[in-house]
Amino acid sequence: MFRSEYADVAPVELPIHEAVLGRAAEFGEHPALIDGTDGTTLTYEQLDRFHRRIAAGLAEAGVAKGDVLALHSPNTVAFPTAFYAATRAGASVTTVHPMATPEEFAKQLKDSAARWIVTVSPLLEVARRAAELAGGVAEIFVCDHATGHRSLIDMLGSTAPEPAVGIDPAADVAALPYSSGTTGIPKGVMLTHRQIATNLAQLEPAISAGPGDRILAVLPFFHIYGLTALMNAPLRRGATVVVLPRFDLQTFLAAIQNHRITGLYVAPPIVLALAKHPLVAEYDLTSLQYVISAAAPLDAKLAEACSRRLNLPPVGQAYGMTELSPGTHVVPLAAMRQAPPGTVGRLIAGTEMRIVSLDDPDKDVGIGADGEILIRGPQVMKGYLGRPDATAAMIDPEGWLHTGDVGHVDADGWLFVVDRVKELIKYKGFQVAPAELEALLLTHPGIADAAVIGAYNEDGNEVPHAYVVRQPTAADLSEGEVMMYVAERVAPYKRVREVTFIDGVPRAASGKILRRQLRETP
Repeated sequence: MFRSEYADVAPVELPIHEAVLGRAAEFGEHPALIDGTDGTTLTYEQLDRFHRRIAAGLAEAGVAKGDVLALHSPNTVAFPTAFYAATRAGASVTTVHPMATPEEFAKQLKDSAARWIVTVSPLLEVARRAAELAGGVAEIFVCDHATGHRSLIDMLGSTAPEPAVGIDPAADVAALPYSSGTTGIPKGVMLTHRQIATNLAQLEPAISAGPGDRILAVLPFFHIYGLTALMNAPLRRGATVVVLPRFDLQTFLAAIQNHRITGLYVAPPIVLALAKHPLVAEYDLTSLQYVISAAAPLDAKLAEACSRRLNLPPVGQAYGMTELSPGTHVVPLAAMRQAPPGTVGRLIAGTEMRIVSLDDPDKDVGIGADGEILIRGPQVMKGYLGRPDATAAMIDPEGWLHTGDVGHVDADGWLFVVDRVKELIKYKGFQVAPAELEALLLTHPGIADAAVIGAYNEDGNEVPHAYVVRQPTAADLSEGEVMMYVAERVAPYKRVREVTFIDGVPRAASGKILRRQLRETP
């Protein structure tokens, strides 16, 4: 068993809005949120006041303790305000992908039994159709303005009393994000106020921000990584969050330059762009002090190329999952230059880990040996909504959450994640990690992006099948060249046996490769 080197932290027995905004008065006129496209700014005083008034408006409209409110929006300065207003009114917030189809949205509404929706006018038709399909939705609010719908902006003028809702941080669900669905049906992950708030406290000894820091929020708030790293954590400490609604490289780079961003929390596709895209050279990125990547495996060579180009300490990584609120490991800011390449970090405060054999789950493996990663700590989810069997399959009777990720630990406590258990390719009995082959493919100068899955050949053997995006300058790159490039660099059983060229690798908003979509590709 591996334990964190940091001192344990006491559980944070506060509602999430208090855990994050409890020091808002202290930060006062300091900017909390800035729209990275038009410069709209909310100070800490305004964020605190506005979310309280909107909470009053929501309560007056009927939102009550035990309700579920669906927050359906891209990143905006209104998103955090709506989130904290809903939790202050007593609701649990289920965050919805802004690009969800009405049918996908309706499934989440129905599964979560959401009675309320907060959306933005450009997405209103999708929200309306989803509400019709799901049934049970009492009202749809908008963050901006739309005829026939109450606006959160209008609620700022509410004279209703601020709701005084009794919240049990240990039992009451604050957030209900849905797991990515990359390896199964999306499930509602019940995260209590205490679990999310305590995870913030667990992360602080290793990685923290303050009033002098500016964090760029381009990864989505609706995803637990964005919700924690880009919203809750920096706002808890008085940093300024510059918000972008989506990733566009030019807008992203301009925001770093114009707003003097100090910290980036990104996913591997953005690291790839920072390392390789020629546009990067046209912007002044010297304000950056660090880059942290999470949500998907990051190749060590790609991380090195990015840090070298930006003249920064090595790109740090972090590890976790929605079911873990989400953090368990991070490369501490103070140790970025000492961390071995490719590590996802060390255990954060108050967290325990086991690495168990893939062949015998009751057997722990030693230093350097690969096995499934198990986690125990105060950040482990309450469970999957309405799915006790799935919860029991994920969390054993001793409280260990079985992540489904394969990794190993070195003698200094650094964790290296190899791949997903369910995504490992079994070629004639040998285990092949897709992430390893993807990292190798990305070193080819003619390959812009790549994904690898297991596919069955005519002999019934599962073989590595690479989906490759060519660089614009490599239109003549052939399947044979790709296979030869890999074959010259890996053991025979790891060779890519099939290659398909595609226009883009399908990814979740978090940056994870949607391998299931590739498997369904004809």
